[in-house]
Amino acid sequence: MTDAATSSTAPVVVERDGAVATVRLNRPDAMNALDTPTKEALLAALTEVADDDAVRCVVLTGSGRAFCVGQDLREHVQLLTGDDPSLWETVPKHYNPIAELLATMNKPVVAAINGVAAGAGAAFAMAADLRVAVDTAGFNLAFAGIALSCDSGSSWWLQRLVGPARAKELLLLPRTVPAEECLALGLVTELVPANGFEARVREVAQQLAAGPTLAYGSIRRAVAFSAGHPLADSLATEGEYMALTGASADHRAAVDAFLAKEKPTFTGH
Repeated sequence: MTDAATSSTAPVVVERDGAVATVRLNRPDAMNALDTPTKEALLAALTEVADDDAVRCVVLTGSGRAFCVGQDLREHVQLLTGDDPSLWETVPKHYNPIAELLATMNKPVVAAINGVAAGAGAAFAMAADLRVAVDTAGFNLAFAGIALSCDSGSSWWLQRLVGPARAKELLLLPRTVPAEECLALGLVTELVPANGFEARVREVAQQLAAGPTLAYGSIRRAVAFSAGHPLADSLATEGEYMALTGASADHRAAVDAFLAKEKPTFTGH
C-alpha cells in the first residue's frame, strides 16, 4: 500500500504517523461500502501493517461522513442477478480474514468511528480493542434488514459486548443505535465531539504506540482465547504469554525504571 498523499483515489489508504498506522477506508461517496476491490485492498493493508514491526498501533477509520456501511449493495445486486458464485465466496475469502486480522494481530487496534458503522463495518469496529466514536456516530446491525444472517464476527463480538439477549434484539430488529446509547451499551469506548475527534484518536493511538507492544498483543490474544476455552486452558495460555513477555526487553526496562523511580521507555520488544 502507498501513503494517502500519493494515493487519494485508492479505496483504502495507509497513513503513517510515527509508530501509528491508520488504515482508512476511502470511498466517501459510497459511505465506504465494501465492494470487492475495497475488501481486497483492506485485507492487503491490514496484512501489511500487522506484519510491520515498526507499526505499534493500528487505527481503522473511514473517510467522509461514514465509518463503513458494510457490503456494497449495488455490487451485491449485480452479482446476485448474475448468479455469480463469488457473492458467497467473499465471506471466507475477505470478511473472515479481515475480522481475524483485526482481532488477533500482535499489536493494539483502535477503531476511530467517524460516522455510521453498519453491517460488516460495525463488526470490524467491534473487533478493535478500543472504539473511539464521534458523538454523531451510530451502529446498525443491518443484516436481517436484507434477509441475511450476520457475518464478520458479529455474532461473536456483539453478545460479548452487550449480552446475548440484547445482541439478538439488535440483530433481529436492526436499527441505527445512536452514539449515546452505543456508549451506554458498551459498543463504544468513548464519545468525542467532532471538533476534537481526530486529536483524541491521535492521542489514544500514540499512547498505545509508545507502550509495551508485545504485552499488548499478548493480552489481546489471551482475552480472545479465554472467551472460548475453560479456565484450566486459559490459565495455561496466560502462563505461556507471561513467560513470553517476562523475557522481553520491555519488561526488563519497566522493572529497571521502577527501581530507579523513572518512567520506562518501551521499544515494543
